[in-house]
Amino acid sequence: MDFFQSQETLTSIEWILRAVVAFVFLVIVAKAMGQRAISQLRLLDFVIALVIGNIIAHPLSDENLGLKGSVISTTVLVSLYLGGVFLILKWPWFRKLVTAPPINLVKDGEIIYKGLKKARISIDVLLEELREEKVEDVKKVALAIWEADGKISVFLDPKYNPLTPANYQLATEPFDLPKLIIKDGKLELKELQHINKDEQWVVSNLKMQYQTEIKNVLLATIDNKENLKIFLYK
Repeated sequence: MDFFQSQETLTSIEWILRAVVAFVFLVIVAKAMGQRAISQLRLLDFVIALVIGNIIAHPLSDENLGLKGSVISTTVLVSLYLGGVFLILKWPWFRKLVTAPPINLVKDGEIIYKGLKKARISIDVLLEELREEKVEDVKKVALAIWEADGKISVFLDPKYNPLTPANYQLATEPFDLPKLIIKDGKLELKELQHINKDEQWVVSNLKMQYQTEIKNVLLATIDNKENLKIFLYK
């Protein structure tokens, strides 16, 4: 166990053993901290992001430290991370070990206190998360689930869902993503070519519809019906 102790030099094997021990230790620590601490990162992602930057930073800021140990440690940690991802995909038991299962927080308009305790969040946090989902009343929630990445998935009771054309069996037009043709006062020439338009067409329409020039436009888009929308610098 000499690799645990402070030494003037370490062999490659000792560096590898240090990296393995540190990785396993950080996984255990992150698991103990719970989903809220990890926020929107999966457990293994959190561990690898936490440690690699710190490993590389030390030899870059301390002239007495060489890069050898950091390179070995980083290589081992990345290998462990990729191995962990492979095991998550391959073996369900390992996935359950490192990825927490979803936790029910609200069901049929009722708050599940045991779920809150298990997810380690308070009522205030739950209400804040619901407000961010534009839900002002817990009673409207059919199901709220705390996911492994720290997010809350909220499903409203069907009677509180907004009405859509599908409810009335109305025909709708296909989705169309407007094309960006001007950004920061400059034409996007490739996009113009895709829609078979040129600079003169843009200049003419800007002058006719908005009495302005390309250089004054922060953002301009056009849809498949050739409706031009612009946002000017203000």
